Amino acid sequence: MAVSLSSSAFTPKPTSLGFSDQSIGSECFRSVSFPSRFHSLKSLESTRQVQSSRLGVKVRAEGTSEKMKVDISLSPRVNSVKPSKTVAITDQATALAQAGVPVIRLAAGEPDFDTPAVIAEAGINAIREGYTRYTPNAEENGLSYTSDEILVSNGAKQSILQAVLAVCSPGDEVIIPAPFWVSYPEMARLADATPVILPTLISDNFLLDPKLLESKLTEKSRLLILCSPSNPTGSVYSRKLLEEIAQIVARHPRLLVLSDEIYEHIIYAPATHTSFAALPGMWERTLTVNGFSKAFAMTGWRLGYVAGPKHFVAACGKIQSQFTSGASSIAQKAAVAALGMGYAGGEAVATMVKAFRERRDFLVKSFGELEGVKISEPQGAFYLFLDFSSYYGAEAEGFGVIENSDFLCRYLLDKAQVALVPGDAFGDDKCIRISYAASLSTLHAAVERIKKAIVPLKPPVPV
Repeated sequence: MAVSLSSSAFTPKPTSLGFSDQSIGSECFRSVSFPSRFHSLKSLESTRQVQSSRLGVKVRAEGTSEKMKVDISLSPRVNSVKPSKTVAITDQATALAQAGVPVIRLAAGEPDFDTPAVIAEAGINAIREGYTRYTPNAEENGLSYTSDEILVSNGAKQSILQAVLAVCSPGDEVIIPAPFWVSYPEMARLADATPVILPTLISDNFLLDPKLLESKLTEKSRLLILCSPSNPTGSVYSRKLLEEIAQIVARHPRLLVLSDEIYEHIIYAPATHTSFAALPGMWERTLTVNGFSKAFAMTGWRLGYVAGPKHFVAACGKIQSQFTSGASSIAQKAAVAALGMGYAGGEAVATMVKAFRERRDFLVKSFGELEGVKISEPQGAFYLFLDFSSYYGAEAEGFGVIENSDFLCRYLLDKAQVALVPGDAFGDDKCIRISYAASLSTLHAAVERIKKAIVPLKPPVPV
């Protein structure tokens, strides 16, 4: 969706996943050891939350010798939110790489291409021309919006969170098909809403079954979140399937739809993109979120937007006005240049999509050669969500039993030195996610390492 527009890059600090600091700091370190008794991320996070809720700081009262404790407990709302596992694993892999470990990082969802020159130059010119002041909160796919029906924010993630906060009340249900982007359930919890997870099947290309959706809707159902093309699966919803979902939505007056279309332009023919708001009767029910990070390789520019009925967008704007105010003026000037590159980003984006497709084809072929691995071929985005569950229960020499996706990813980081994301972070523990936003040569090396680590494991589960 094209829009008329009137943050800085973030470098996260390394987050420990339980690796030995002493080992990481060693110059000769070339492997990470994970004994089978090692706690899972989930248990570690729970322990830390319990510990943090009990912490107190002793301070000396002015003019007295007494010591008193300061209450540093956190709100139940924050304690209910889980940290992002993709960020944690990416940070840990970065820390290992900085320590000299030759880790191949395929966890982050960040294009490996530079921002196209025309976009970067527009940002530079914005600085030179003094376009550095506050900005106001401000037709494609058969959709048209006026300026007061669009809100530009500091990234699509902010747009999604503000939309959830704006329309959900405590006790409302947010319907989320799984596998899902890791932040959706946590955003629902931040709004004091209840995430309702609807599983999908790899045999159905991880697409939501309309019958399952209809069976799970209640008077508390407030928001359905759809992501097409999908993170983490790369699945693309056909127009026909979206029309079936729209018919169900239409029968529930309270139900709105948040359509996350951030990967809209990274799609592989013959698949095509359909914007949910363009379906009959759905414009009034849909908040469409998009941005510039993925297709235009602008992750560090931090710019996204939500488009929808004025009433809802104004509510999002109210939150943003008390939160971050307007988005970066420089990034907005760069985004205008991006929108001027032609339909779907023109030749520059088409070149990136071609490269992504070549990488996808290589990975699908390569992992198809591994016994017991199930694959749903992605139709968009730059992720491969592979079912490795046939290897669960296998014992790895020097590591222990591969119990689940978390253990498998730890094993591959230890044995193959490849950083991937366990599927339980996305609501499907059978799978692991590989980001192919990396060069083809890097992917060749990663596949070679993974195969070398996997082949000795004999699938204990009949395939």
